[in-house]
Amino acid sequence: MTTTTTTTMTKKLHIAIATDNIEGSIKDYTARLGVEPCSFVLNEYALWRTDTVNFSIRQDSTCIPGQLRHLGWEDNTALSFSEEKDINGVVWERFSAQQQAEEINALWPIASYNVDY
Repeated sequence: MTTTTTTTMTKKLHIAIATDNIEGSIKDYTARLGVEPCSFVLNEYALWRTDTVNFSIRQDSTCIPGQLRHLGWEDNTALSFSEEKDINGVVWERFSAQQQAEEINALWPIASYNVDY
């Protein structure tokens, strides 16, 4: 008899968009996603992590509100943060949840974000 061991790989689509209305966007996306943001920086940033998506908004004066900032994968097998552009020039990031938390805390120390698995 042969036994097969299956390793579950957790991979969530990451979507990051620009906004010029953090508070309004938080209300809207909280209702759409059905959960509160797991990280929030006043007037700058918010992050939601659900079972299927890793979604963030950021006040970004270099982007048009509602514009895609980048896509990516939250991937628990990522050994380090990486970024590349696809054939259409879209930036794709790949990172683990812990690596994302470290990036958030480096940008906004007041966030004190800890990954909640």
